[in-house]
Amino acid sequence: MKIHEVIVVEGEHDATRLKELFDVETIITNGSAISKETLSLIQQVNNKRGVIVFCDPDYPGEQIRKKIMAVVPHAMHAFLRKEDAIDQQKNKVGIEHASDEALIKALEYVVTFDLADNTLSWNEYLEFPFIGNKEARKDICEQLNIGYCNAKTLFKRLNMLSLSYHDIVNLLGDNDE
Repeated sequence: MKIHEVIVVEGEHDATRLKELFDVETIITNGSAISKETLSLIQQVNNKRGVIVFCDPDYPGEQIRKKIMAVVPHAMHAFLRKEDAIDQQKNKVGIEHASDEALIKALEYVVTFDLADNTLSWNEYLEFPFIGNKEARKDICEQLNIGYCNAKTLFKRLNMLSLSYHDIVNLLGDNDE
């Protein structure tokens, strides 16, 4: 899924985590010490493509949001619940610790997916039980002989196969018999 907007994150680990799920470009603030140059870049990119501010759900993350909002007051914002962003073992909070499902949920209403060539839209895809359900993905992948994959890759592969919403409904219906 290619995201049209550029997502502003705090660090490299956040950017890497998002790129595991999405085809996305990011701007890294390098924490709360965000430079004037980075703020200028965010402003310029927002004027061309739009930006989504996606900071950690903690005090430094809120401070970064405020700095960006002072320069780009109409930027879009994605939010992650603190309980969805905690690494229990290290007791750290961050986007990089969130599950695929939590990240998708945080972004699904603020991003614009470039889906012009797709036969299956992201909203249609969300109606199926593939996100957070390994068994459902495994079943459809086996049925189509496309190899097991995560939710993002499955979406891409279904579109590569030019399968429509109705095609998938029919395939899932065949599994129920």
